[in-house]
Amino acid sequence: MPRLTPTGLRSRTGSSDRLGFGVPAYAHPLMAPNEWAELARPGTPLHWVALNVSRGPGTRPDPLYTEAVGRLREAAVPVIGVLDTRHGARPFAQLVSDAHHYLDWYGVDGFYLERAPTEREELSDCRRVTTTLRALLGAEEGGDGHIVLGHGSHPYPGYAEVADQLVTFCGPWTDYRWSEAPQWTAGYPKERFCHLVHGVPGPHLDNAMRIARWQGAATVFFTDRTDHAAWEGLPGYWGEVSGLLRRRPSDD
Repeated sequence: MPRLTPTGLRSRTGSSDRLGFGVPAYAHPLMAPNEWAELARPGTPLHWVALNVSRGPGTRPDPLYTEAVGRLREAAVPVIGVLDTRHGARPFAQLVSDAHHYLDWYGVDGFYLERAPTEREELSDCRRVTTTLRALLGAEEGGDGHIVLGHGSHPYPGYAEVADQLVTFCGPWTDYRWSEAPQWTAGYPKERFCHLVHGVPGPHLDNAMRIARWQGAATVFFTDRTDHAAWEGLPGYWGEVSGLLRRRPSDD
């Protein structure tokens, strides 16, 4: 199956401007088999699933992850591998080595750079990493894959030029409900931004989606899970929030 490029990501969801999920899938398939199966369910509005074996690809291929990723690929769900940058402190060679393992073992469609740096002084090093990752992704399939920078907050604007998406919010609902986006983000399409929010009460889902739209984010993940367990599985209201996104128009 050909690797899905950013264009492929957009065509699967019908519109690059339509809200869809970016799911940090940090639970092992052995511990959450039903949730991994849900991610492969046809019709789920998924932009991508982030594969995190052990803040990276692990030390050897895991057959359970191989099987789970295979089901997602059969469902045309893009899978991106998590690389921990440690806020820019991770050595370049280690990041590239982990990227090779993701490609060799799981055939990922791109990469999620967790704990990405945010400062202007670190932009050049980050550009070197993303340029190298694009070269690795495009070497076999003729595409350049999908690169997500997991800042968790709004970085220096120049980072928007070196990745396909920026995670500009990652945190609790109590902060998200009062958050604001800086003016520079209005110069980019909504597909360039992602928000990951934990501790969202079910009755506030509709409000959370409105905030994402107001702030110009097209990729979201809302969960009622909290803190360290936030990305260890799907939210209890997964069916409800999936239905809301399927029914919701691209603009409110």
